[in-house]
Amino acid sequence: MSINVLGAGLAGCEAAYQIARRGIPVRLFEMKPQKMTPAHKSNNFCELICSNSLKAARTDSAAGLLKEEMRRIGSLLMQCADQCAVPAGGALAVDRDAFSGMVTQAIRSNPLIEIIEEEVTRLPRDAVTVVATGPLTGDALAQQIVQQWGSSLHFFDAAAPIVTADSIDRDFAFAASRYDKGGDDAYLNCPLNKEEYEAFHSALVSAERAPRHDVDVQNPKVYEGCMPVEILAQRGLDTLRFGPMKPVGLRDPRTGHRPWAVLQLRSENTGRTMYNLVGFQTNLKFPEQKRVFGMIPALRQAEYVRFGVMHRNTFLDSPRLLASDYSVREQPELFFAGQMTGVEGYMESASSGMMAGINAVKRLRGEPSVILPPETMIGALSRYIADPAVKDFQPMGANLGILPPLQETIRDKRMRAAAYAQRALCALEGVLDRLQ
Repeated sequence: MSINVLGAGLAGCEAAYQIARRGIPVRLFEMKPQKMTPAHKSNNFCELICSNSLKAARTDSAAGLLKEEMRRIGSLLMQCADQCAVPAGGALAVDRDAFSGMVTQAIRSNPLIEIIEEEVTRLPRDAVTVVATGPLTGDALAQQIVQQWGSSLHFFDAAAPIVTADSIDRDFAFAASRYDKGGDDAYLNCPLNKEEYEAFHSALVSAERAPRHDVDVQNPKVYEGCMPVEILAQRGLDTLRFGPMKPVGLRDPRTGHRPWAVLQLRSENTGRTMYNLVGFQTNLKFPEQKRVFGMIPALRQAEYVRFGVMHRNTFLDSPRLLASDYSVREQPELFFAGQMTGVEGYMESASSGMMAGINAVKRLRGEPSVILPPETMIGALSRYIADPAVKDFQPMGANLGILPPLQETIRDKRMRAAAYAQRALCALEGVLDRLQ
């Protein structure tokens, strides 16, 4: 008996690995390279689209705790991410090409994983199946999901541009992390004075956007964390200065003072030959991106490796459809995993794939599912997306707010986060033997 996994993104690869690790053959379906989406450029699995950052690294943070839980369970993606890390201050960022290449090699070389390069247009009924087709699920499969459950929703996600390192004018940029945390090699900062910023803001809000025929351009349903920068700018003159262009914790060595606004650039690869415009997800037309972003002094001659793009994300009304083990309540041999379940973020998606894969094996063996304790970040996420009490369901990333409250009151924010982390990891240790 084998298990089907649909999609070789982060959730699908993690699910396939966890299934094979437990001695069960996997049939992994992936439509690339036979069919590509507008957002994908590589034939490799686990291609990172929006950013190369996997969020905070330290364990006493929500994102860091999630990753540490995954490490302790034995995540393939965390093994690869740790080996492909690039400087990113307090975050774990990866060389995206090296990362996807390493994951692809691990999956393709596994003798228990059969790769089937074709698009799946109907949900299989001949085996336990994990559906991890991601935010760009093909139209035919998405239509079947809507017809079967009437619970498919969608929103629109946006990716930031990437520029070459040698095209950045270093006379108008300086290397530093906020408050000197994480060293000076993590970010390049592109400062603007008040006059430069206001001219940039004016150009940004009036710039021409790429047309979209599958979204209400006046009221797009976009996840707040990936809101296009031009939409953020429309909220007010100072919105960007208190958001992605906030200058706090930085000092321009040319002036000795804090800049009026700052665009941060984060290295995309180990060799630091490419930089991502942090927080600058956009749906502007490509020439407009070059024109408007070129008003930032350090980017006047910037060469773009990738322009920003906006694409559809699909997710389920999971509280009405899924159980906390990521299986469909009315069809328990079928599991969903990844961003389409309503978990938001790279590692959040991978963690859902991990648990869906483990529980798919449990289902095949006739054993009870394993749902991690609510004190763990992985367990809290799986419970949140399956909680029928959640009415207006929207994607959710790792955050301390979904964990049960601590018994004691701790006012210091860092100490409180550390207490959450310690409690979570202790709870996880108590159930690790059940995950085999």
